[in-house]
This record gives sequence, structure tokens and C-alpha cells, in this order.
Amino acid sequence: MTDPRPADVPWLTPYLTVRDARVSIAFYEKALGFAVRDSVNDDGTIIHVEMTYRGQLIVMFAPEGAYGSQARTPKSAGLMAPQSFYLYVDDVDVTFQQALAVGAKALIEPQDQFWGDRFAQIEDPDGYRWAIARHLR
Repeated sequence: MTDPRPADVPWLTPYLTVRDARVSIAFYEKALGFAVRDSVNDDGTIIHVEMTYRGQLIVMFAPEGAYGSQARTPKSAGLMAPQSFYLYVDDVDVTFQQALAVGAKALIEPQDQFWGDRFAQIEDPDGYRWAIARHLR
């Protein structure tokens, strides 16, 4: 059987709705170290983005209303996101501070956890929760 996925695409990739694709790109680049792999423009408006982390496709997103979607961000809907994303980083404390500097909200300050990770949690400008961690033991 042939692989049903495009090259370099994992089996599962979150697809988020964001308020402003340019703001989200800048946040993910500066706060978490992501890089744009691909983006699609329609008359100067970004309508689809794929971002990688350390060369692996990790998240895709589109702004509210793209493709006629009625989807809204947790922030726009006034809700807490029911899911969170767990991202391993080199330095939890540095990444946490970088994220706060570019608009994240602190949810859990960096601390060592019983399961062996140094861990913190932030909320991004669209209301999605990101756990950032480094395995210690």
C-alpha cells in the first residue's frame, strides 16, 4: 500500500483558526521558534499557513472566515480552548519569557514536575494553550 500523506507531513497535524494570520505567524516565530513552511495568499490576505518546528510540520492554520468557515478562535468565542499543545523546547524558562514578551498570557510558571519534565503553560493571542517542556529525567 502507498503512503496516503504528502511528503514530510505527519499522520496528525492540528489545524487552527486564528484571528490574524500575520500576527499568529509572528507570535509562533518569536515566541516558540516556528518557521513558515508554506502560506497561501488570496489578493494579499493570508488564508492558509503551515509552520514547522525543527523541520517537522507541526501546525496549520487559517484566519477566521477563510474558505467561508464559521470557525472562531477560543478568544473570539469567549471560551477556554478545550485542548492544549505540548511542545518540547531546549529551555523552558527562556521560551516562557520570549512568549510573554510577544503577547502570551502566563498560565503556569516554569517548574519541575513529578513526571520528569520542566514545564510551563502559556495562552497564545488567539486563546490556545501551549505547554512548553523539557524532559529532565
